[in-house]
Formats: sequence, C-alpha cells, structure tokens
Amino acid sequence: MTATEYKDFENALGRLEGIVGELEKGELALEKALKLFEEGIKISRFCNAKLDEAERKVEILLKDEQGDITEEPFQPEGASKG
Repeated sequence: MTATEYKDFENALGRLEGIVGELEKGELALEKALKLFEEGIKISRFCNAKLDEAERKVEILLKDEQGDITEEPFQPEGASKG
C-alpha cells in the first residue's frame, strides 16, 4: 500500500509505525529496507499534509467576528494551567 492509498491519518500512521519497527530490527535486505524507507517518507508527507489541513481548519474555527485568529495555548484536559 502506498501513501496515496491511505484514506485517513490513523491508518497511515499505523503503517508508518509498522515500517519503523521493521527497519529498526535491521534484518532486512538493503533493497527491501530502501523500499520501506521510501514508503515511509511518502506516508510521513501524507501525515504532515493531513496535520497541516487540520491546523487550518482549527484556525478557521478560532477566528473571531473580525476574522482575527485568537491564539491560545493548547491545554489538554486535566492539565494544570500554572
């Protein structure tokens, strides 16, 4: 499966994690390792594009009535503000 065949971020990220695991073992022939590395780079670019797209959507949602974006630091639930 190539990066362009992934429909969503989660599946692509799962495949990328699998590729990293295979490469970290160091038991692959050079040709196979290079093909996996190339696939991993393509998937990484796909994931980055999806993250950029999500960031733009969030910015649109955060715009005020004048079209200005109010930046606020992300606070995960349960995290202290201090």
